[in-house]
Formats: sequence, structure tokens, C-alpha cells
Amino acid sequence: MPGVKMVFPPRLTASATRLRDTAERRGLEVVQLRGFEVPEGLRAEHVHAGPSFADVVAPRLGIALLEAPADWLAALPRELTRREVVLLPIGEAYGLRRPAFIKSPNDKGIRAMVYSDGSRLPGPDAVDPATPVLVSDIVDITVEYRLYLLDGVVHAASRYAENGRLHVGPAGADAYAFGAELAAAAGHTLPSAIVVDVGRIGGQWAVIEANAAWASGAYTADPEAVLDVVLRAAGPEVALTERDRAFVRRAAAGRAAQEVNDAR
Repeated sequence: MPGVKMVFPPRLTASATRLRDTAERRGLEVVQLRGFEVPEGLRAEHVHAGPSFADVVAPRLGIALLEAPADWLAALPRELTRREVVLLPIGEAYGLRRPAFIKSPNDKGIRAMVYSDGSRLPGPDAVDPATPVLVSDIVDITVEYRLYLLDGVVHAASRYAENGRLHVGPAGADAYAFGAELAAAAGHTLPSAIVVDVGRIGGQWAVIEANAAWASGAYTADPEAVLDVVLRAAGPEVALTERDRAFVRRAAAGRAAQEVNDAR
């Protein structure tokens, strides 16, 4: 892919470093920016970075970021989630008077954790009350896997946790099989390139969450296959298929501008 550029942020995780090296071996030109500013005249087709960086850089480069709908997990049937999950404005979640696992749907704006009740969430002085959050029953997940889906097929996978602790290793055939089952049942509700985390709850397979492939760590998943998914998940807007247009992330202009100011 001579001449194709892929942008990375200033600081790289071990996973991002492997992906950068894989991109270079494949023949892509890698550009690692020093900050959030996009140099004058830079042209690039792909990006791999966290949401804060990608929300600023991708629109300026004409890169479309694919992600799952905010309500995707909440809309799944219980036989796939094995727990109740609802999407609420955080202003409504303040009224919860029970423990719950609460997180932002598609970024890390609201820290993902168990809150003893809604009063423990960041308050309206820090967060717009209309900000959506996912509120989930508290469950024990015995093992967790990351699946990279491309065109409805599990293209790469890795185990990443057991009993709530990091435990990286290969994914077995049963994880791939559940991924295929999920793709058959709900693949039409996801973009063509996405990460889905799955695991076992009470001995049964369950969907944990969806994540953007362009911002996810790959653990032990094959970096060549991971790169295939990332390139589709964060590629030129002009190359979008009609199917994927509904899954393009729309960063708020004000938030993107604030990220630039914070980085200066």
C-alpha cells in the first residue's frame, strides 16, 4: 500500500506500537504526530488512537471513524447480554438508589466502574445532564475475550481477563463460535469493522460491550488481522460504503476544540 499514510498519537501503548510496526511492514507510511495539531498539508487515510485524539485529528484529515450506536448494548436481547442493560441520560441516572455498573457508551468520559448509587456519578457541574450512560446489573464475568469483527466474521481474537484480572492469552474455538453466533444475530446492527468484547457470565456466553477498533488494544490477537479491521474502521470518508454511513462517529465540535486547547 505505497503512499498510504496512517496517523498515530504522540504516546503509544505496547499494542499500538505493534500495530504501527505491522503497518510499516505492510508498506504503509506511518506518521506519529507530536500533539493534536495536524501539520499543514498532511494527507492521511487512517488513524489509530484514543477518542480524544481521534475526534480532533480524523475530521481534519477526512477520516471516518466507525463505532457501534450508543444504545447498541442496551438494545440487545437478554439472551445475549445475560443481564439488564439500559441507556439513560446521566441526569436520570443520578436518581439510582442501588449499586450498578455504569459507563459511557463509546468513550471513557464517565469512568467504567460499580457505583454504589447514582449520587456517586460526576455531578452536573462537571457533566452535561443529557450525557448518555449505560447502566448495567452487577455480574461476575469469569473470562473475557476481545473479538475483531470484519464483514460479520471474527477476523482476530484474544483472551484478556479472567475473574476480573488481566490474563492475556489466545482465544479458543468456543469464543470464535459465540462471535459467529453474535454476528449472525446482530451483525446488521454493527459497522463492518468493530471490536466486541464477550465473556462468560454464570457459565453462559454473553456480550460485554462493543468498542471502536481504531481505539482498542489488541492483546495477543494477530496484529496483521487486527490491522485489517482498523484500516476499515478508520478510513477515508470518501470510501465509505452506504451501509457504514450510519455508524460514523460524530465528535462534537466544541469537545474537539476543547481537546486542542487542553493539549496546548
